[in-house]
Amino acid sequence: MSGSEALQARYGSSYKWLGTCTVMLGTLSMTLATTIVNVAIPDIMGNFGIAQTKAQWLSTGFLAAMAAFMLVSAWALQRFGMKAAYIGCLGLFMLASVIGGMSPHEDLVILSRVAQGAMAGVIQPLAMTMIFQVFPERQRGLGMGIYGLGVILGPAIGPAVGGVLVDWLSWRAVFFMPLPTCLLAIGFAIFFAPGKDSERAPERFDWPGFAFLCLFLISLLWSLSNGQRLGWHSVAVVLMGVFSLAMGAAFIVRELKARAPLLNLKMFRVPGFAGGCAIAFCFGAGLFGSTYLIPLFVQQIQGLTATAAGLMLMPAGLAMALVFPLAGHMADRFPAPQVIALGTLMLAGSNYLLGQMDAHTLPWIIVFWVVLGRLGLGFGMPAIGTGSLRALDISQVSQGSGAANFSRQLGGAIGVNLLSVILEWRTVEHARVLTDTQTAANVVTSEWLSRFQELAMPLGVTADQLRPAALAYLQQAIQFQAYIRGFQDSFLILAGVFLVTLVPIWVMHRYTRRHAGGKYQPAEAS
Repeated sequence: MSGSEALQARYGSSYKWLGTCTVMLGTLSMTLATTIVNVAIPDIMGNFGIAQTKAQWLSTGFLAAMAAFMLVSAWALQRFGMKAAYIGCLGLFMLASVIGGMSPHEDLVILSRVAQGAMAGVIQPLAMTMIFQVFPERQRGLGMGIYGLGVILGPAIGPAVGGVLVDWLSWRAVFFMPLPTCLLAIGFAIFFAPGKDSERAPERFDWPGFAFLCLFLISLLWSLSNGQRLGWHSVAVVLMGVFSLAMGAAFIVRELKARAPLLNLKMFRVPGFAGGCAIAFCFGAGLFGSTYLIPLFVQQIQGLTATAAGLMLMPAGLAMALVFPLAGHMADRFPAPQVIALGTLMLAGSNYLLGQMDAHTLPWIIVFWVVLGRLGLGFGMPAIGTGSLRALDISQVSQGSGAANFSRQLGGAIGVNLLSVILEWRTVEHARVLTDTQTAANVVTSEWLSRFQELAMPLGVTADQLRPAALAYLQQAIQFQAYIRGFQDSFLILAGVFLVTLVPIWVMHRYTRRHAGGKYQPAEAS
């Protein structure tokens, strides 16, 4: 009798709910950590005096580590068993959280976020495995629905809770927020998580492949984030870019030849599945990229508090949670590419509208635009899963699900990284263009400087100080306007990426029609 069967015999029909609570508590801790730090980034930047391009590693590092360590989960389950792996990862996650909250240096804070992401990457697939073990086959859809609610709840409430903690306590408090749910999850796991079922040695872990993947991600993200600062043609950036390409190629070759690959790349030969993973990549970039940019914009441009920034994201998260059941039903009733296309167009429209924001845009209008995008994500994500997995043989579904999740997390890591680079690049370009227009022939600027001097003189500013003060204030105004335009360009580029996503959606559509004899077959018939 397996450990799961023994626990089911002991606790009866209630065990599936106890098991679900066990994994939901852990998953809630992980998903809270994914987004809760975003609203604290401006405070962390101010505390350590770091630029936005370095602060983005707090999000990028977490997502990249989560993507890579998702591929470790199956081996950890075989090697240690569900209980030991789950409790061990939660314990390490708590340790990383404490280190991050007490760190005196920004590099240690970033490192703690990487460690948090690594543990979250292992736990998420473990939780899904647990759901499949405790629910009978006919009720697994119910189990996944309840579990999915927990997955969505964390990102929905995380920014709001984080904002309150930042404003009332400190940015350090957000690192301690997941600890109570982690402790509860460990307590539940001690009693309700199954142990190791067999003493059979696990399959040999592909350490070379994992090393190639980690080196690829680190070098790629480093070269992208430092290209603007060091220069895209600098020796360090070029060498690191070439190294990342070499590591990526080595990873692909290794996975194609390995007996037990971390990622079965042969599945990507199926056009429908490859298209689905490309779409998942873009959706991940959109979800995590916008969740990173929006709090930054409303705090640094509009001057809102961290609490207000978090509360602005909450309606969008709740709307996404509410639309998930309808989206799942639509994914079963209609062709997946059509449902995904609907969600993609909503996302493109949302980001286009966000690209029109400025310092005077009303908060409720921003909330509405963000809700539109989250509804698009809510419609698209279930259909991406069903559409891509239907293209695979039944024996490949488990591996395919892991690959799709990996693609989404990888998209999130690269998306946040690229958007931070785009934001810096476009801000610098706009500042240069605006500065070039500030000449003696510019009537508006001359009138503005004269008006500033008229207002400053009654305040006690001397004649010698007037012009330098006016020019300094003008430079601040130029930089502020350039920053706004940098945000606008970032959202518009994101909207363009979603429009380009219609290409892999079209590939999936053609594949679906070809393999359904020109007619879509509902899920029950597939």
